[in-house]
Amino acid sequence: MADSIDPASPAAATEATPDAAPRVSVRSLCAFVARSGDLDHRFTPAPSAEDGIAGHQAVAAMRGPRYRREVPVSGEVAGLRIAGRIDGIDADGPVLEEIKTFRGGIERVPENHRALAWAQLRCYGALHAAAEGLERVTLRLVYYDVDERREHHDTETFTSDALGAWLDERAGRYAQWLEGEQAHRAARDAALSAMTFPFAQRHAGQRMLMRDAFRAFRDGGRLLAQAPTGTGKTMGTLFPALKALGATHLDRVFWLTAKTSGRLAAREAIDALRTGEAAIPLRVLELSARDTACEHPDKACHGQSCPLARGFFDRLPAAREQARRLRRLDLQALRDIAGAHGICPYYLGQEMARWADMVIGDVNHYFDRHALLHALSREQGWRVGLLVDEAHNLVARARAMYSAELTQGALHALQSKLPADARAALGRLDQALGRLASDLPEGRDEPETPPQPLREAVTRAISALGTHLAEDPARPDADVRELYFRMLAFQQLCESFGPHSLCELQRGRDTGLLANEQLGLAIHNVVPAPHLAPRLQAAAGVVAFSATLAPFDYFRQLLGFPEGTQTLDAPSPFDPARLSVHRVTHIDTTWQGRNTSAQPIAALIARQFAERPGNYLACFSSFAYLHQVADALARHHPEVPQRRQRPSMGEADRQRFIADFRAEQPAVAFAVLGGVFAEGIDLPGERLVGAFIATLGLPPVRALHDRMAEAMEAIFGSGTGWRYTYLYPGLQKVVQAAGRVIRSAEDEGSLHLIDRRYARADVQAALGLGDLEDRL
Repeated sequence: MADSIDPASPAAATEATPDAAPRVSVRSLCAFVARSGDLDHRFTPAPSAEDGIAGHQAVAAMRGPRYRREVPVSGEVAGLRIAGRIDGIDADGPVLEEIKTFRGGIERVPENHRALAWAQLRCYGALHAAAEGLERVTLRLVYYDVDERREHHDTETFTSDALGAWLDERAGRYAQWLEGEQAHRAARDAALSAMTFPFAQRHAGQRMLMRDAFRAFRDGGRLLAQAPTGTGKTMGTLFPALKALGATHLDRVFWLTAKTSGRLAAREAIDALRTGEAAIPLRVLELSARDTACEHPDKACHGQSCPLARGFFDRLPAAREQARRLRRLDLQALRDIAGAHGICPYYLGQEMARWADMVIGDVNHYFDRHALLHALSREQGWRVGLLVDEAHNLVARARAMYSAELTQGALHALQSKLPADARAALGRLDQALGRLASDLPEGRDEPETPPQPLREAVTRAISALGTHLAEDPARPDADVRELYFRMLAFQQLCESFGPHSLCELQRGRDTGLLANEQLGLAIHNVVPAPHLAPRLQAAAGVVAFSATLAPFDYFRQLLGFPEGTQTLDAPSPFDPARLSVHRVTHIDTTWQGRNTSAQPIAALIARQFAERPGNYLACFSSFAYLHQVADALARHHPEVPQRRQRPSMGEADRQRFIADFRAEQPAVAFAVLGGVFAEGIDLPGERLVGAFIATLGLPPVRALHDRMAEAMEAIFGSGTGWRYTYLYPGLQKVVQAAGRVIRSAEDEGSLHLIDRRYARADVQAALGLGDLEDRL
């Protein structure tokens, strides 16, 4: 039976049937061969999708009765099957039209946009002339101003021979590139089919994970997998994904993570697969944030300002050709190639996302509103396999992606920078924000939905600010642009507002001489599922995994996984007796008892350190609590060496903090529960011998969290509100921190859970703990 196939075996692959005439869209062809000139990301106020549709309809309404819209066209050129859809054909000419909508002056449409539009139109003209047997064809590029409601157009007439020759040359270039890509994929698939598991042993949990992950990618399934520390989650998910890629069940693999450590784990796993007799020609791209990759942060992103944007598209083909010959395209490799060709490394990476077999990136790169990887997948029709690493983090990250706020303070800070029209529009928005409190119905403290007067004021402010920015796209008004895009995000969330979101009235004080109250409105996402579900559905297969994905219903419902999602709770590979778990319930760590708990916890830490000197991790719910206990330890037990996490530590400081976990230098490291040192770090052996976890890690009790609990109770049913808002998110932090102690079969350590509530049956059940003895 097919289900019995082991993805670690070369037999998991199937032979792909080559396509005699590769299909390519007109848009993709022209984007590859016809872009020229500068990279130009100066501000242009883009029409919405609705504006674009309305603009196309308006142009069609101006034409005669024989005008046809959305006319499909295709043909075989240079061994390619090229297809597209002509915006409109006026049969009286015939005249073929390509329609673009815009805002602002027509002179501000970038030249590279015009060149690309004309290339698409010529391609349509060549295909249509060949299909209809025409000797000549007239082409019209129409730009429709959605604000002024009038069109601008350029018209040219070409012979079919000239258009045919033009398309032959460009299609030939693209076909040559695709020939190289087909050879690459054939070699890749053969290597992936022959690929064997790189390690001698696979324990039961990892075998189960590999089996279920491969089935998900082969069958278009969805898998939520909880696998404890040491299961080998990275290789256990990546290996079957690559097997599915080699078997042509997938076109691309996306490894998505919320942590830097997840990127490192993926890179190390790929390196392990590549070591052996036959190297795997797998092209792996690692996407970086724009701020990280930018070589000239002091310059604007266009040819008149940045030298790496000047002539970008003219030099891109040579850089792209060099890049595709590499197997690892991390930021340094992209910088080296881009530097050799004088182009921007960030946008070279964006281009290579089209040609990578596997992409490693942040969860934002697929799940955010304007995510590159999701947009490319839709545009290209890829069958994508998603690997979501440390998927428990996706709830908080997705909530942040689909939340936004507007405050009076943000508007006041920019008033002096704006002309009269924009100031007036922001003034009306300021007034609408100022009325939020007074307009509340009697007995309510928060708006139920974004008020309509505020939404209308936001729309007007967006229009006014967009006009201001469009008047001089080169103006270095980064803060004005930031406000513009913040308002756009706010507007979009107003339009999608529903039971999954809630409003919070924000109150603050200005810093001027007159201490006036400043108001704002935040739209908080409570349940990301409505936003994430379409992204998950668009993928060919999804495997989301973590050491903390229980209870599965919590994650399935919040993240938008469908009802039939498969779940896997893989067994731990380690002997549970090697972790000595102690429940410390005589110390009150609640907010009311926190001041009296510092000394007893310090005494507990000192006693354990004396019993077994070594490196310990002590996790607390806040920096304030951390310092209370650390100060008590220093005061009453100065013989115990200690280190402390600091707020906002840079990457270098974080790496030093982790490197200081050395067997020869035992100490107690104080860290924040749920922070960068309480999950995602690997400290095997004597580098870490124990952990102390104070509190349950619950989010602080506050009005917003209580309202979130009410919203989830209404959506998911009785009893879910408190568990989904407080208990499960807190205990996930506990499990993650506890998972730092035992990292290999040889490790042995201790765990102290410090809080009275660890004696509660529901807490022990959620943690999967049996009966524990209290340690006094």
